[in-house]
Amino acid sequence: MRRGLINVARSAGKSAAVLVLLFVSIADQQSASASGLARQESGSKVRIGVLALFLPHEFRIAPIPGQALVLQAGPRSIGLENISSFDSARVQLSGTGVEVTFGKDFLRAASVDVSGRNGEPADFLLAVPNKITRRYRGTLEIRGASASLAAVVTMDLETAVASVVAAESAPDSPLEALKAQAVATRGYFVAGRGRHRDFDFCDTTHCQFLREPPAPGSRVTQAVAETRGLVLAYNSMPFAPMYTRSCSGHTRTPAQLGFASAAYPYYSVDCKYCLSQPERWTTRISADNAATLRSSDESSRLNLDRRLGWSTVPSNDFISTRDRDEVFVQGTGRGHGIGLCQSGSKAMAEAGASFREILRHYYPNTTIIALPGTGSTGF
Repeated sequence: MRRGLINVARSAGKSAAVLVLLFVSIADQQSASASGLARQESGSKVRIGVLALFLPHEFRIAPIPGQALVLQAGPRSIGLENISSFDSARVQLSGTGVEVTFGKDFLRAASVDVSGRNGEPADFLLAVPNKITRRYRGTLEIRGASASLAAVVTMDLETAVASVVAAESAPDSPLEALKAQAVATRGYFVAGRGRHRDFDFCDTTHCQFLREPPAPGSRVTQAVAETRGLVLAYNSMPFAPMYTRSCSGHTRTPAQLGFASAAYPYYSVDCKYCLSQPERWTTRISADNAATLRSSDESSRLNLDRRLGWSTVPSNDFISTRDRDEVFVQGTGRGHGIGLCQSGSKAMAEAGASFREILRHYYPNTTIIALPGTGSTGF
């Protein structure tokens, strides 16, 4: 799937801490409507590790106006509201645990949990001071890891889907392209678990890029609502679809890039938009760094990008020429090129294609099915 690096977001004014209880009732979820997504919540949960790229030693947590949070640290519970004396909390790494500061008081514990008053999901701000602030909807757990703090947000599946679609899609994406992305994203959450030990997914390009839930009434919210519970299936089984930002005129298969076979075999299909308007890029790297770089070898590309930056060699479709002690690399596309091409999907939607036609084109021989208990028919 297409991955992008986390964008450093706006900084928050006040920060506050909150409590997390991981088991919530569907009735409670439906009554919590602050984000506009509560009425769409499915009851299925995903645990997402967030902001780990910043190697945080400190978090600040804040409720949004009009909501209360409860922070649980060991045996002690602290209520947090914007109008109370405890309107913020700071969580710092302390040995193998955490130290929580609220007002003039502090305490130490193995971990901190945050939720709404009755353990229900809530909207809150989580900040790495001077680096990034994000808004989430769900419950939160913070604990000490080996050398930094680890934050895990437990959120409803549909909230997670909306947050990824908002992060992965261009602001002007048509509704049908957003629907196609929502179905692919939901399928990845349903069938792609197991990439991490302590949580289901991360918020980076390693899994799926995740930001904040979209605003109520946005096209993303509409796309997620209108595809609620729908996933792609191959041989009647859901699979975790891969997608890419921009192919080079035709999509790739995992075998072409040295990947192991997947539950879905994938097929190389033409992409009219990227054939006519390829996304071109150039870069220069040292000959030493380029020594192991090979076209159509995803592992060699990713190994180099991990060292030099994720946009150094954006795709696998390139040619390289030696220029003294440097290598000049010219290529097209963004990402690994497998599965749904987001640029091509956007162009197909603008030309009148439905999300089903888009998915049928990029994932041949698949069907769209409805997850049990979602109320969706799949048709």
